[in-house]
This record gives sequence, C-alpha cells and structure tokens, in this order.
Amino acid sequence: MKAVSIREFGRPEGLAVVEVPDPVPAAGQVVIATEAIGVGGVDTLIRRGVLAAYGFQEGHIPGGEVAGTVTAVGDGVDVSWIGQRVWGFTGTGGGYVEQAVAPVTELLPLPANLSATDAVTLGSAGVVAHFGLVRARFVPGETVLVRGAAGSLGIMAVQFAARGGAGAVAVTTSSADRGERLRKLGATHVLDRSGSGSGSEVTPAGYDVVIDVVAGEHLPSFLDRLNPNGRMVVVGIVGGPPPADFGTRMTAAFQKSLSFSTFSTDTVPAADRATARAELFAAAARGEIEAVVHELLSLEQAALAHRKMDAGEVFGRIVLTP
Repeated sequence: MKAVSIREFGRPEGLAVVEVPDPVPAAGQVVIATEAIGVGGVDTLIRRGVLAAYGFQEGHIPGGEVAGTVTAVGDGVDVSWIGQRVWGFTGTGGGYVEQAVAPVTELLPLPANLSATDAVTLGSAGVVAHFGLVRARFVPGETVLVRGAAGSLGIMAVQFAARGGAGAVAVTTSSADRGERLRKLGATHVLDRSGSGSGSEVTPAGYDVVIDVVAGEHLPSFLDRLNPNGRMVVVGIVGGPPPADFGTRMTAAFQKSLSFSTFSTDTVPAADRATARAELFAAAARGEIEAVVHELLSLEQAALAHRKMDAGEVFGRIVLTP
C-alpha cells in the first residue's frame, strides 16, 4: 500500500511517497481503509525534526487521525466492527497511509450524516479545545482569548467558548479576512498576532482565560493580559517553546494570583475522551458545530500540505484523501 514517510527531517520536500506492506492487526487492533487523514500541527513539528529527542526518527510515517471503514480486526476485537465507518486515532504516527492500524479503544463510530472529512477535522481538535476550557475552569460570562485561532484547534476553542456563554471571545490571527471568518464562528474581538486591536474597536482590558495554541517567544506578553485570578492554558506549541524564564512574568504579578498550565489529552481518561468526541460528532451532525476544512489534497500531496502549513496559509484543517 501507499504511505508517506519522513525521508529526511527538515523541509516538506523531505516527505516521500513509499510502498509498505499491507498491515496486519495485532491483538486489540483494527485496520481502517482510510477515506480521510487529518494533517495536524504536531505532524509538521515531527517532520521538521523538532521532536527528534522524543524518539522520532527518519522513516517515521506521520499522522494520528484517520476516518474510514474497518476492514480487519485482531484477536480479542469484536468482528462486528468490520464494515463500520469510524474515526480512529493511530497515535503519534501511522496515519498517512491507505490502510491504518488503530487500537479498538481509540475508535468511534461515525454518525450516518457526518463525513469522514469532517470527522478528522473535528475529532482531535474538538476534544483538545473542550478539555482545554475545562482545564481553564471556564464559566459563562468570562472573557476568553484564543491565541492562534485560525487552525482547527483554535477554531474549535472559539466555537466552544461562544457556545459556552463567554462574555467576550477575542482571537489573535494574521489577517482581517481570517478575523471576519472567526467572527462568523463566534469571535467578538479580532486582534493581530501581538494581541493588539485595530481601528476604533474597543477590546477587553484583560482576559479571564487564555487558550494558547502558539506558545513561543511571545507567550510572556500574553500572561500580562490576564485578569486577576486569570488562567492561561497552553494546548499547542506551533510557535516553539516559550522562553525559559517566562515564569518571572507571573511572579512579578504575584498579587494577581495567575495560573499557568500546559494541557494534553493524554491525561484525560479514554472513556471521557470518547464521550466528549461522540457528543461533538452528534452536534456537528445536527449542524450546531462547524467543521472548517481548508482544502482536500491527495495522499501524494502531503508535502504540499506541509508547505501550506509552514507558510501559515491554512484556515482550519487540510485533509488528505488516499
């Protein structure tokens, strides 16, 4: 079968289409004939070699989120899964393939009227956004800032904050056009990447919650925007790690009682993730949540997808189709 692997760390051109053996599921696993494959920010970090210290090596097949039809099951897996349309999580890799292997514990049947494309746009990003707001102890009426809101994760955080009754939902993004699209999804204030407003728009003086997808060198300046008892939750590091001394910003504002947290869904029990994802898929099927797909590309165009991600051209999610 066809797969895309990282031939060489660095530029998107280091991705190569290769032939690999058809997979055979081990105990507790299934094989999914993929219809849609999500391209995530972590895929680009792995491809660049940024996460090599965590054991990723050249030859790695990126991708963690797929949707399609179960074609085979391993020992201990109910054969009734065969023929079902599912969303599946393959882990930190193994998704850029025509046939993906996933643990049965990381499968979810798709509603009949939810496309595979929408499923991989919502499945991971929506769960991270949902539990990120839970981690931030967000309650209705509070002001929320979503930093780096144009990606699939940020878009979901905007929609959840708005649906959750936020008093204001501010976003940072790179252009007025993206800002207007985010307003249609629930944003009330549009800021530039530095967190500044434009024109005569009056922006909140501070925020109770900051959901940060970016991190990077400018993270400390967003701690300054927190209200007393404000909470920042970092759910992504697409801009790289923050400065090593960023905590001095918090101690300098000691009397504001600020909180900072990183968040990974690895710390959420699988059953809770499945419940939240099922509710998300049902809401999307009812038209209550929008899946924002930037573009559909073929599996062979994975390098192009990564070039677009690196260039910051993507609003929503790029989806690969075998």
